[in-house]
Amino acid sequence: SKGGTVAAIGCTIVFSGELTGDEDLEILGKVKGKIELPSHQLTVGEGGSVTAEIEAKSVLVIGQICGNVSATERVEVQANGIVEGDIRAPRLLIQEGAVVNGTIEMTKSDAAIRAKAPGRAPDIAAPSAPAPTA
Repeated sequence: SKGGTVAAIGCTIVFSGELTGDEDLEILGKVKGKIELPSHQLTVGEGGSVTAEIEAKSVLVIGQICGNVSATERVEVQANGIVEGDIRAPRLLIQEGAVVNGTIEMTKSDAAIRAKAPGRAPDIAAPSAPAPTA
């Protein structure tokens, strides 16, 4: 975000359609459709209601989202936040009292997976002695 500015959709605004942008966005009103902020943060503020597929760098949920949320960095659902949909993000914070109804996929970056893979110990160790027979 240039100069720390945040675009806002005010609490009386109702928007329907495809929302894209290259700055941080705070939604206090109602938005339906699709939201794409690939390099920026989406905040669904208190009283904000979003019915949309969301793709952003990070998503902060204080209000309500109905739809799938995909973030390349992190998703945070605060105590009064509600997400009715799937969440996909490498980092996730769900505060006590928040509601999330959907699947959660903690995506890992390709680099992290490659760094972990070579010479990894097996998850299940073979038993050291044969099991006694009856």
